[in-house]
Amino acid sequence: MTRKQWTGLLVVPANNTTMEPEMNALCPEFAPFLVARVKRPARALTREDLPAYRQSTLEAVEPFLGEKPDLVVYGCTAAGFLGGRAGNASMVEALRARTGAAVVSTAEAMEQVLRHENVAETAVVTPYLAAVNDGLREVLGEAGLAVETLDSFFCETTDALGRITAAQVRDKALATVTPRSRALFIACSQLPTLTVVPDLRARLAIPVWSSISATAWAASRMMAREAV
Repeated sequence: MTRKQWTGLLVVPANNTTMEPEMNALCPEFAPFLVARVKRPARALTREDLPAYRQSTLEAVEPFLGEKPDLVVYGCTAAGFLGGRAGNASMVEALRARTGAAVVSTAEAMEQVLRHENVAETAVVTPYLAAVNDGLREVLGEAGLAVETLDSFFCETTDALGRITAAQVRDKALATVTPRSRALFIACSQLPTLTVVPDLRARLAIPVWSSISATAWAASRMMAREAV
């Protein structure tokens, strides 16, 4: 039986170079994804940036409406955390209304996959400054999930974020988990994790997920439901 080929639209910050190739590898039923790139400041996002970022997001998807995507992936983790669960849900609904497609968001996928793993808390690695890290804690807390421990690269610019390597992500993760860690999540859809996640799962023997792997998991589940 031939696997159905879906049309997927990936919505990412303009600077993101990682999510497209990794999602294409993890979700062959959507590959190659269409990619809408959202204008954003070169510095770290703030809550004050969110109204303009929301408008830029809707403008970015406009050229792809004629493609009639089956799925839209809202892949900006930082904006999802800064806006909180309500703000992220509002962005998802706006994308759904504008495109007519099923929509998966990276911030929501994090919650879903941790619940799926039946864990109450997780160790977290991010590249974010304090405000986004605080938003991450708030989003998980509202979902009944706790951050056991968190470490960050504390990137102040998109250039600094783009220079982080897979080896650095792996090393930061191994330095962040503790003997009591029951899960590990690597947050940010720019951090390269395609090879890192399987390696860490084997080494740590706990659930390990990243923004991208969780989003791929949620996307595949979403479309399995849509196909029924």
